[in-house]
Amino acid sequence: MIITTTPSIEGKKITEYKGIVFGEVIAGVNIIKDFTAGLSNFFGGRSAAYEQELIQARESAMKEMEGRALELGANAIVGVDIDYEVLGTDNGMLMVTASGTAVYCQ
Repeated sequence: MIITTTPSIEGKKITEYKGIVFGEVIAGVNIIKDFTAGLSNFFGGRSAAYEQELIQARESAMKEMEGRALELGANAIVGVDIDYEVLGTDNGMLMVTASGTAVYCQ
């Protein structure tokens, strides 16, 4: 399946719009990751623990969105947007949402 942020696919013609599809993931960030991220913040550098959590959450949201598009009979998703939010009273949850338009193209 072609998944793109653009509104069209070069060399393909969109023949049917199937609808808007979403993929949502809410992931908890545990105390160990918080601790190691705090050390990275204090001493400088990147937080590999948080980066890995972001990568996994984004990939899961994209896969969920793709599955929903397949259920609609789509063979591509255009106009994809990915949003990130921090949730919870202690900001301990990460929400990643992927959305786009499921289409059938030839």
